[in-house]
Amino acid sequence: MTSRNDQLDLLCSQVSDHYVFPDVANEIVAVLRGRIAEGSYTGLDDDAAFAEAVTRDLQSVNGDKHLRLLHSVEVVPEHDAFDLEAYREQAGLCAYGFARVELLAGNVGLLDIRSLYDAGLAGERATAAMTLVAGADALIVDLRRNGGGSPNMIALLCSYLFDEPTHLNSLYWRASDTTEQYWTLPYVPGARYGGEKPVYVLTSAYTFSGAEELSYNLQSRSRATIVGETTRGGAHPGTRYYIGPHLKSAVPSGRAINPVTGTNWGGAGVQPDLKVAADDALDVAYGLALQHVLTLGEEGARRPVADAARGALQELG
Repeated sequence: MTSRNDQLDLLCSQVSDHYVFPDVANEIVAVLRGRIAEGSYTGLDDDAAFAEAVTRDLQSVNGDKHLRLLHSVEVVPEHDAFDLEAYREQAGLCAYGFARVELLAGNVGLLDIRSLYDAGLAGERATAAMTLVAGADALIVDLRRNGGGSPNMIALLCSYLFDEPTHLNSLYWRASDTTEQYWTLPYVPGARYGGEKPVYVLTSAYTFSGAEELSYNLQSRSRATIVGETTRGGAHPGTRYYIGPHLKSAVPSGRAINPVTGTNWGGAGVQPDLKVAADDALDVAYGLALQHVLTLGEEGARRPVADAARGALQELG
């Protein structure tokens, strides 16, 4: 059985070798070495408590929420490989991340997305969801319970919300010293919602990683109004490595670079345009969407839509 010192030595090596900011990696390792010398981790025999204490120190230098020591109830394999079948099963058991897809009263679309699975796996579900809301007059995208996911799915979803080719985000990778760009797609199956109608994105303090990227992409292009709380602030993707039978590290090796701002949401989180409690965000956004619907007229086929919008506004109070 490896000792705590052996595990910490391994963690320091992983941070030094892989962390996206080499200079910051040196600072983080110095903090860990100092804490070891102080005996700060002595007596932390419980893996969960040990992981929590080490994570606090890992994040103390620059607040990187993706840099963590993780406790696993299940045994961690020494040579962990991505389990595609388990990933497929997980996605299938949660509707591929689309918890709720609905056309609300007043012709307002609602997408409640809990996870952003890879587009190669969940693309058909994304197409079905976006096609359903394509004819809505306004769209609400609920990311309050979303902890992140694939940049490919983010690019696919954004492709339904723009009319012109749009550079959404780039990811720089330390290992290869290369930058990968993500753009909207020139073609999407189904119908586009389009680049003109209003979009409202709901966020919370739980919203993280890829869900933050989706929010930030749209906000930076003035394509959406962000309603809710400041997000958690994780903008650096990476890899997980073996530390012990029930411990693994999460070490970011990449960083997001927004083409508009030149930076990302790391540490600070995505700042809402309308700051409200997460529990109130849907009602606030829905009210704004309904007010927009009522500006579109009441002639012909629009009359029942306007009536429904007025009724829904009255219910909101």
